[in-house]
Amino acid sequence: MVKIIMHGCNGKMGQVITDMVKNDDTAEIVAGIDVVDNRDNGYPVFTDIDACDVPADVIIDFAAAVAVDKLLDYSVKHKIPVVLCTTGLSEAQIAKVEEASRKVAVLRSANMSLGINTLMKLLKEAANIFAPAGYDIEIVEKHHNQKVDAPSGTALALADSINEARNNEYEYVYDRSQVRKKRDKKELGISAVRGGTIVGEHEVIFAGVDEVIEFKHTAYSKSVFAKGAVEAGKYLAGKPAGLYNMSDVIG
Repeated sequence: MVKIIMHGCNGKMGQVITDMVKNDDTAEIVAGIDVVDNRDNGYPVFTDIDACDVPADVIIDFAAAVAVDKLLDYSVKHKIPVVLCTTGLSEAQIAKVEEASRKVAVLRSANMSLGINTLMKLLKEAANIFAPAGYDIEIVEKHHNQKVDAPSGTALALADSINEARNNEYEYVYDRSQVRKKRDKKELGISAVRGGTIVGEHEVIFAGVDEVIEFKHTAYSKSVFAKGAVEAGKYLAGKPAGLYNMSDVIG
Protein backbone atom coordinates (compact mmCIF):
# COMPACT_ATOMS: atom_id res chain seq x y z
CA MET A 1 0.00 0.00 0.00
CA VAL A 2 1.54 3.30 -1.13
CA LYS A 3 0.97 6.05 1.45
CA ILE A 4 0.38 9.47 -0.16
CA ILE A 5 0.47 13.04 1.14
CA MET A 6 -1.81 15.16 -1.05
CA HIS A 7 -0.36 18.66 -1.44
CA GLY A 8 -3.21 20.99 -2.40
CA CYS A 9 -5.79 18.50 -1.19
CA ASN A 10 -8.74 20.90 -1.14
CA GLY A 11 -8.25 22.20 -4.66
CA LYS A 12 -10.12 20.79 -7.63
CA MET A 13 -7.43 18.30 -8.61
CA GLY A 14 -6.75 17.41 -4.99
CA GLN A 15 -10.40 16.46 -4.55
CA VAL A 16 -10.49 14.42 -7.78
CA ILE A 17 -7.42 12.48 -6.62
CA THR A 18 -8.88 12.06 -3.13
CA ASP A 19 -12.03 10.48 -4.56
CA MET A 20 -10.05 8.30 -6.98
CA VAL A 21 -7.70 6.92 -4.34
CA LYS A 22 -10.65 5.92 -2.15
CA ASN A 23 -11.35 3.20 -4.71
CA ASP A 24 -7.72 2.16 -5.15
CA ASP A 25 -6.68 -0.93 -3.22
CA THR A 26 -2.97 -0.23 -3.73
CA ALA A 27 -2.79 3.36 -2.44
CA GLU A 28 -4.16 5.58 0.31
CA ILE A 29 -3.93 9.26 1.19
CA VAL A 30 -2.67 9.55 4.75
CA ALA A 31 -2.50 13.35 5.01
CA GLY A 32 -3.29 16.51 3.10
CA ILE A 33 -1.76 19.97 2.87
CA ASP A 34 -3.76 23.10 2.06
CA VAL A 35 -4.06 26.74 3.08
CA VAL A 36 -7.36 25.99 4.84
CA ASP A 37 -8.81 22.92 6.53
CA ASN A 38 -12.48 23.22 5.59
CA ARG A 39 -13.36 19.76 4.26
CA ASP A 40 -13.90 16.31 5.68
CA ASN A 41 -11.46 14.39 3.52
CA GLY A 42 -11.14 11.33 5.70
CA TYR A 43 -7.51 12.16 6.51
CA PRO A 44 -5.79 14.89 8.56
CA VAL A 45 -5.16 18.20 6.78
CA PHE A 46 -2.30 20.51 7.72
CA THR A 47 -2.33 24.21 6.84
CA ASP A 48 1.46 24.32 7.35
CA ILE A 49 3.41 21.58 5.60
CA ASP A 50 6.15 21.74 8.22
CA ALA A 51 3.60 20.64 10.83
CA CYS A 52 2.85 17.43 8.94
CA ASP A 53 4.37 14.50 10.86
CA VAL A 54 2.52 11.68 9.11
CA PRO A 55 4.83 9.02 7.59
CA ALA A 56 4.37 8.68 3.82
CA ASP A 57 5.93 7.09 0.75
CA VAL A 58 5.30 9.91 -1.72
CA ILE A 59 3.82 13.41 -2.06
CA ILE A 60 1.51 14.29 -4.95
CA ASP A 61 1.41 18.02 -5.63
CA PHE A 62 -1.41 19.89 -7.34
CA ALA A 63 -1.25 23.27 -5.62
CA ALA A 64 0.13 26.68 -6.61
CA ALA A 65 3.58 27.74 -7.74
CA VAL A 66 3.98 29.92 -4.65
CA ALA A 67 3.90 26.79 -2.46
CA VAL A 68 6.48 24.78 -4.40
CA ASP A 69 9.63 26.09 -2.65
CA LYS A 70 8.43 25.05 0.79
CA LEU A 71 7.21 21.73 -0.60
CA LEU A 72 10.63 20.93 -2.04
CA ASP A 73 12.33 21.84 1.25
CA TYR A 74 9.97 19.48 3.09
CA SER A 75 10.50 16.69 0.58
CA VAL A 76 14.29 16.91 0.87
CA LYS A 77 14.23 17.19 4.66
CA HIS A 78 12.02 14.12 5.13
CA LYS A 79 13.38 12.20 2.11
CA ILE A 80 9.89 11.75 0.66
CA PRO A 81 9.69 11.57 -3.16
CA VAL A 82 7.40 14.14 -4.77
CA VAL A 83 5.27 14.11 -7.92
CA LEU A 84 5.30 17.78 -8.92
CA CYS A 85 2.28 18.63 -11.09
CA THR A 86 2.05 22.38 -10.46
CA THR A 87 2.80 24.46 -13.56
CA GLY A 88 3.91 28.06 -14.05
CA LEU A 89 7.18 27.68 -12.12
CA SER A 90 9.82 30.39 -12.36
CA GLU A 91 13.32 29.69 -13.65
CA ALA A 92 14.58 29.91 -10.07
CA GLN A 93 12.03 27.31 -8.98
CA ILE A 94 12.94 24.99 -11.84
CA ALA A 95 16.55 25.26 -10.73
CA LYS A 96 15.46 24.39 -7.20
CA VAL A 97 13.61 21.34 -8.53
CA GLU A 98 16.82 20.15 -10.19
CA GLU A 99 18.78 20.78 -6.99
CA ALA A 100 16.22 18.85 -4.90
CA SER A 101 16.32 15.93 -7.33
CA ARG A 102 19.95 15.35 -6.40
CA LYS A 103 18.78 14.48 -2.87
CA VAL A 104 15.32 12.93 -3.38
CA ALA A 105 13.25 11.48 -6.22
CA VAL A 106 11.28 14.21 -8.03
CA LEU A 107 8.92 13.59 -10.94
CA ARG A 108 7.99 16.77 -12.74
CA SER A 109 5.55 16.89 -15.61
CA ALA A 110 3.53 19.68 -17.19
CA ASN A 111 0.77 17.18 -17.92
CA MET A 112 0.06 13.84 -16.29
CA SER A 113 -2.12 12.42 -19.08
CA LEU A 114 -1.03 9.24 -20.85
CA GLY A 115 -2.34 10.70 -24.12
CA ILE A 116 -0.32 13.91 -23.89
CA ASN A 117 2.88 12.07 -23.04
CA THR A 118 2.36 9.71 -25.97
CA LEU A 119 1.70 12.74 -28.17
CA MET A 120 5.06 14.22 -27.19
CA LYS A 121 6.80 11.14 -28.56
CA LEU A 122 4.80 11.28 -31.79
CA LEU A 123 5.57 14.97 -32.29
CA LYS A 124 9.31 14.35 -32.25
CA GLU A 125 8.94 11.95 -35.17
CA ALA A 126 6.55 14.27 -36.99
CA ALA A 127 8.84 17.27 -36.54
CA ASN A 128 11.73 15.42 -38.13
CA ILE A 129 9.57 14.71 -41.17
CA PHE A 130 7.75 18.01 -41.64
CA ALA A 131 10.26 20.61 -40.42
CA PRO A 132 12.90 19.83 -43.07
CA ALA A 133 10.12 19.99 -45.67
CA GLY A 134 9.40 23.60 -44.69
CA TYR A 135 6.14 23.14 -42.79
CA ASP A 136 5.21 25.90 -40.33
CA ILE A 137 4.44 24.75 -36.77
CA GLU A 138 1.82 26.30 -34.50
CA ILE A 139 0.35 25.25 -31.15
CA VAL A 140 -3.06 26.38 -29.92
CA GLU A 141 -4.10 25.55 -26.36
CA LYS A 142 -7.46 26.12 -24.69
CA HIS A 143 -8.33 26.07 -21.00
CA HIS A 144 -11.01 27.23 -18.57
CA ASN A 145 -11.29 30.86 -17.54
CA GLN A 146 -9.84 30.23 -14.07
CA LYS A 147 -6.39 29.14 -15.28
CA VAL A 148 -3.85 31.82 -14.40
CA ASP A 149 -0.77 30.85 -16.42
CA ALA A 150 -0.53 31.19 -20.20
CA PRO A 151 0.59 29.50 -22.28
CA SER A 152 -0.04 26.27 -20.44
CA GLY A 153 2.82 24.17 -19.19
CA THR A 154 1.58 21.42 -21.48
CA ALA A 155 1.77 23.65 -24.56
CA LEU A 156 5.36 24.52 -23.67
CA ALA A 157 6.17 20.85 -23.11
CA LEU A 158 4.78 19.99 -26.55
CA ALA A 159 6.83 22.80 -28.07
CA ASP A 160 9.92 21.61 -26.22
CA SER A 161 9.48 18.06 -27.51
CA ILE A 162 9.44 19.42 -31.07
CA ASN A 163 12.37 21.77 -30.48
CA GLU A 164 14.48 19.05 -28.86
CA ALA A 165 13.99 16.87 -31.93
CA ARG A 166 15.15 19.78 -34.12
CA ASN A 167 18.24 20.73 -32.09
CA ASN A 168 16.46 23.75 -30.57
CA GLU A 169 16.32 25.62 -33.87
CA TYR A 170 12.90 27.19 -33.20
CA GLU A 171 12.09 30.45 -31.43
CA TYR A 172 8.80 30.52 -29.52
CA VAL A 173 6.50 33.38 -30.50
CA TYR A 174 3.58 34.19 -28.19
CA ASP A 175 2.30 37.49 -29.57
CA ARG A 176 2.50 38.81 -33.13
CA SER A 177 0.29 41.85 -32.54
CA GLN A 178 3.23 44.20 -31.99
CA VAL A 179 5.29 43.10 -34.99
CA ARG A 180 4.16 43.66 -38.57
CA LYS A 181 6.20 41.25 -40.65
CA LYS A 182 5.89 37.92 -42.38
CA ARG A 183 6.22 34.77 -40.35
CA ASP A 184 9.79 33.55 -39.95
CA LYS A 185 10.42 29.89 -40.84
CA LYS A 186 12.05 29.29 -37.46
CA GLU A 187 9.09 30.56 -35.47
CA LEU A 188 7.03 28.16 -33.40
CA GLY A 189 3.82 30.00 -32.56
CA ILE A 190 2.01 29.30 -29.29
CA SER A 191 -1.48 30.72 -28.73
CA ALA A 192 -3.62 30.54 -25.59
CA VAL A 193 -7.41 30.64 -25.30
CA ARG A 194 -9.18 31.02 -21.95
CA GLY A 195 -12.92 30.54 -21.58
CA GLY A 196 -15.76 28.72 -19.90
CA THR A 197 -15.03 25.35 -18.35
CA ILE A 198 -12.69 23.89 -20.97
CA VAL A 199 -10.68 21.23 -19.13
CA GLY A 200 -7.82 21.22 -21.61
CA GLU A 201 -7.35 21.12 -25.36
CA HIS A 202 -4.06 21.17 -27.26
CA GLU A 203 -3.68 21.28 -31.01
CA VAL A 204 -0.38 21.10 -32.88
CA ILE A 205 -0.51 22.23 -36.50
CA PHE A 206 2.01 21.44 -39.21
CA ALA A 207 1.07 23.73 -42.11
CA GLY A 208 2.67 23.23 -45.49
CA VAL A 209 1.82 24.20 -49.05
CA ASP A 210 -1.68 22.93 -49.81
CA GLU A 211 -1.52 20.54 -46.84
CA VAL A 212 -2.19 20.76 -43.10
CA ILE A 213 -1.57 18.01 -40.54
CA GLU A 214 -3.07 18.40 -37.08
CA PHE A 215 -2.40 16.54 -33.85
CA LYS A 216 -5.04 17.17 -31.19
CA HIS A 217 -5.59 16.08 -27.61
CA THR A 218 -8.76 16.89 -25.68
CA ALA A 219 -9.31 16.21 -21.99
CA TYR A 220 -12.98 15.94 -21.05
CA SER A 221 -12.44 15.68 -17.30
CA LYS A 222 -9.69 16.12 -14.74
CA SER A 223 -9.73 12.40 -14.00
CA VAL A 224 -7.23 11.74 -16.82
CA PHE A 225 -4.67 13.90 -14.99
CA ALA A 226 -5.59 12.43 -11.61
CA LYS A 227 -5.10 8.87 -12.85
CA GLY A 228 -1.69 9.73 -14.25
CA ALA A 229 -0.64 11.48 -11.04
CA VAL A 230 -1.64 8.51 -8.88
CA GLU A 231 0.18 6.07 -11.16
CA ALA A 232 3.23 8.36 -11.08
CA GLY A 233 3.07 8.39 -7.28
CA LYS A 234 3.04 4.59 -7.15
CA TYR A 235 5.96 4.48 -9.57
CA LEU A 236 8.05 7.05 -7.69
CA ALA A 237 7.61 5.58 -4.19
CA GLY A 238 10.89 4.01 -3.15
CA LYS A 239 12.85 5.34 -6.12
CA PRO A 240 16.37 6.75 -5.60
CA ALA A 241 17.11 10.46 -5.93
CA GLY A 242 16.83 11.78 -9.44
CA LEU A 243 14.69 13.80 -11.82
CA TYR A 244 11.95 11.69 -13.40
CA ASN A 245 9.14 12.39 -15.88
CA MET A 246 6.04 10.66 -17.21
CA SER A 247 7.99 8.88 -19.93
CA ASP A 248 9.58 6.86 -17.10
CA VAL A 249 6.11 5.88 -15.87
CA ILE A 250 4.65 4.87 -19.22
CA GLY A 251 7.84 3.11 -20.32
